[in-house]
Amino acid sequence: MSFEEKHKEGYELLHEKDLDRSLDVARELQKLKPDAPEGYTLEAEVMQKLNQWDASITSLNNAIEKDAESARLYNLRGYAYLNVNKPGLAKEDFDKAVALENLPSAHRNLVLHKLMTGNGQEAITYLLDRIRTDPKDVENWILMGDLMKKGGHDAKAKTYYEQAYKMDPDNEYVKELLDE
Repeated sequence: MSFEEKHKEGYELLHEKDLDRSLDVARELQKLKPDAPEGYTLEAEVMQKLNQWDASITSLNNAIEKDAESARLYNLRGYAYLNVNKPGLAKEDFDKAVALENLPSAHRNLVLHKLMTGNGQEAITYLLDRIRTDPKDVENWILMGDLMKKGGHDAKAKTYYEQAYKMDPDNEYVKELLDE
């Protein structure tokens, strides 16, 4: 089995929630190509599924040493930093991910960062700007609906969910919310 096939298998196992075997594959990838980020990245994602955030950060540090230009790696590490209550480091990584690749998930994580640091209004303003900038990103519409719902604005939330549904009628999460 090639490195690429093994890498694909590791992520399939991760998505199937077979975390032990996915972790085994991650470590095999690290042995096959110690200078490649893939094995460390897979290990980090397994650790996040296990809520082992410090171990995830360590693996992501190793991956970033091998690929310092990967927005995805900074975004993943930023999310781990949020989970160990290091919001300053998280923001640095999200900003780096945005600077490198304008990564939509990093923008959403910046919204999460703003919420977690008590800047709810700033989070809403930022997210509204993201919707204007990239109106086809369904996840932004859903996140705004979620924020409105949490704020007790059910009617507003519904309009955001309806827009998301128009864009992605197969989205199960949105279907469930609209069926409530």
